[in-house]
Amino acid sequence: MLKDTALTMETDMRYVINANKLLVGALALGFPFEMARAGESSDVVTPQAIPDTSANVVQPKKRVQGGVTSNDLVFSAYTSDNSIVFPQILKLWVPDGSVIADVTYGKGVFWRNVDTSKYTFLPSDLKTGVDARHLPYKSDYLDAAVLDPPYMEGLYRFKNDALAGAGTHEAFRDYYSNSQTTDDKELKYHDKVLDMYLSIGLEVRRCMKDGAIFIVKCQDEVSANRQKLTHVEIIYAYEKMGFYCEDLFVVVRNNKPSVSRIKKQVHARKNHSYFLVFRLCKAKDKKLPYSNFGSLLDAYSTR
Repeated sequence: MLKDTALTMETDMRYVINANKLLVGALALGFPFEMARAGESSDVVTPQAIPDTSANVVQPKKRVQGGVTSNDLVFSAYTSDNSIVFPQILKLWVPDGSVIADVTYGKGVFWRNVDTSKYTFLPSDLKTGVDARHLPYKSDYLDAAVLDPPYMEGLYRFKNDALAGAGTHEAFRDYYSNSQTTDDKELKYHDKVLDMYLSIGLEVRRCMKDGAIFIVKCQDEVSANRQKLTHVEIIYAYEKMGFYCEDLFVVVRNNKPSVSRIKKQVHARKNHSYFLVFRLCKAKDKKLPYSNFGSLLDAYSTR
């Protein structure tokens, strides 16, 4: 009996202690309480009725996603021609009012569907007397630049009768080069193509502001029966110059290319080209957004 009484008293005491703990916590939170009425146990307190103030509480606004559903977008690949794709690239990457130089303007095919009055437009070409490797612009001047040099090694030959685009393809040579042979015999074939891209890239970098956009047209090729992934070589080489490849566009020809003579096909015939979009990270203390690429390749090449 005494044992049962002791357990009951212990249970009651725990109840009182827990109730007082709840009271202290509630008072700390600002809840109003009143003591028990006369004649009732004073060990336990009861809460007053707490008014419902939930209607006055400002509920946090739900996050609402912006934008609308659309397929009216700029895409990464088109079966089209340059004059259709190029305006889409400008729309995405070059703001109105930019100072933009096309350093290999040629016949202006890229710009046929562009309102150049929206920009400070600076076209130049070898045929107008301006070598893209020696531009007439001051340093840190351009907001954007466009480069589309001859990207076939057949257009960099020492002899005129060896130049690509002979006979019925003469118009091709007229559109995509200055129809002149090269006098530089130290480099030849695909190496000459890369040398042109890299030497012009250095000069364009000098003229561009930090953060400027550089749009480069190129095409892969098979040279001396070896596969040359020109767009990969340019991306890697330009990274060394401080250009980050922001975007890439693939342009697939509308028609099927042909060859004049073939015995056995070894590689897939190229019927696509690329627009590469670079951003210049010129400041010495500014790292390229994905700058592990070059250092990672260098590290693995020594293993």
